[in-house]
Amino acid sequence: MAKKDSVRYVCSNCGAVSATWSGRCYNCGEWNTLQEQLDVASKMTHQKGHTLATQTVTSSLAKDHKRLTSSIEEFDTVFGSGIVAGSVNLIAGQPGIGKSTLLLQLAHALAKKYKVLYVSGEESAHQIGIRAERLGVNQKNLQLATSTVADDIASTISANAYDLVIVDSIQTVSCNDIASAAGSVSQITNSTALLTAAAKQSGTALILVGHVTKEGSIAGPKVLEHAVDVVLQLEGDRYGGFKILRAVKNRYGSTNEAGIFEMTDTGLQPVANPSAALLAERQASDGSVVLATMEGTRPLLVEVQALVNRTSYGYPKRAASGIDLNRINLLVAMLERRTKLNLSDQDIYINIIGGIRLTEPAADLAICMAIATASRSMQLKQNAVVFGEVGLSGEVRHVPFIDKRIAEAKKLGFDLAIGPVTRTGNKDRFYQSVRDIRSTLNTYLGKD
Repeated sequence: MAKKDSVRYVCSNCGAVSATWSGRCYNCGEWNTLQEQLDVASKMTHQKGHTLATQTVTSSLAKDHKRLTSSIEEFDTVFGSGIVAGSVNLIAGQPGIGKSTLLLQLAHALAKKYKVLYVSGEESAHQIGIRAERLGVNQKNLQLATSTVADDIASTISANAYDLVIVDSIQTVSCNDIASAAGSVSQITNSTALLTAAAKQSGTALILVGHVTKEGSIAGPKVLEHAVDVVLQLEGDRYGGFKILRAVKNRYGSTNEAGIFEMTDTGLQPVANPSAALLAERQASDGSVVLATMEGTRPLLVEVQALVNRTSYGYPKRAASGIDLNRINLLVAMLERRTKLNLSDQDIYINIIGGIRLTEPAADLAICMAIATASRSMQLKQNAVVFGEVGLSGEVRHVPFIDKRIAEAKKLGFDLAIGPVTRTGNKDRFYQSVRDIRSTLNTYLGKD
C-alpha cells in the first residue's frame, strides 16, 4: 500500500514524529509508542503558512457568534442560553439513558428555525424514522444521513449548508487515512480533530455523542474532552427516575446549571417541579428525612431513606444507593464517636429516592439524621427539611445557597428548615440553625 502523505506517526512518550511506523521510537527508544495521527492541516487546506492576522480583544467581541436556541428551556439553560454557532459540543451517557432520543428532540426543535443535519453511524435510517414517528418529529429542515466516514462528514460540514450537525456517535466514525479500527484512540482523536476543524472554519455548530466506559468516564482519550468546547453528561437510572443533563465543561457558560428530564412515551420531557414529583409518594416514617440539595443553581428536595437493622453476621454491612459509600462509612464512624448511637453491630442501608445521585457535602446532616431516626425507630418532631455539611468533630458547617433551599422548603409547605448557622445571622423563624450533630439530635429527635 502506498504511503499516505496526510498520515504521520507520533511517539506518545517523547512526541517525536516519524513518517513511517516502527515498533521502537528512534528518539527515546520506547517500544510500541508510535501512534498514527492525521495531519488535519493538510486535509483541510493545501496552502503554505502565512503570517497570522491579528486583532484587538475589543474588536473580537463584536464578532461573537450567535446562539442557536430551541424551545427546550432545560437544554438551552445547560448550554448557557443556547448553542454557540461554530462550537463543538460533546454529550455522553450510559447506554440506553436517552442520548439519541434527547438529541433527536433537540434537532426537531431547532429545525423550526435553523437547518439541521442528523448523522447516524450506529442506526439505519429506518430505525431513526421509527423513533422520529414516536416522538412526532416531522420538520422539513431536519435532514438525515447515515455515515461512518469522517472525511465525508467533514466535507458536508465545510459546505456550510447547515446551522447544526449532530454526529451519533464519535466512536463509530473513522478517517480513511487511518488504518486502525473505529473506536480506537487514533480514530477518535483524528476524527474529532477533522470534524472540529471543519466546524470552526464554516461556523457550523457541531454536537458529538460519546460513549462511556463501565466506570462511567467518557470512552477514548482524555484529549477528546479537551478538544471540544462543551462537555455534557446525561446521568440517571436508565430504568426509571429522573435524567439529569449536567455541564462538565462549558467555554460559553456556567457549569453550575443542570437540566432535569423524565422519560415518557413521547421522549424526554422537562420536569417543571421536580421537588413535588420526588416527594409525591413519600410516607413519613422513621429513617425518612427530606434533604434540600442543589442541582446546579436549582434547589431540589429529595427524600433520604435509611434502614438500620441488627446484623446477623460478625461484620455489619453498609450499602448505599445514590451516594458514595465511603462518605456513609465516614459519617457512621463520626456518629459512633460523637453521639451515643451504637452502630457497630448494625447493618445500615441508605437510599436516595428518584434515581438522584448526591455529590454535595450538604447531604451529610440529612443522612446522619436519617440513620439516627432509623436506629431509634423515631421520627423528626416537625415536618422539616434538613441540609448541612458535617465535619469529623460533629460540627455542622456552612453550605452555599441557603436562601434558595429555604425558599424551596416554604414553597412545598414544610414547617421548618434545619441547617448550619448563617454568616449574616438568622432572622427567619422558619429556619433553625444548628451547630453540632449531637445537639441537633437532642433537639429534633429526643435524647440520643
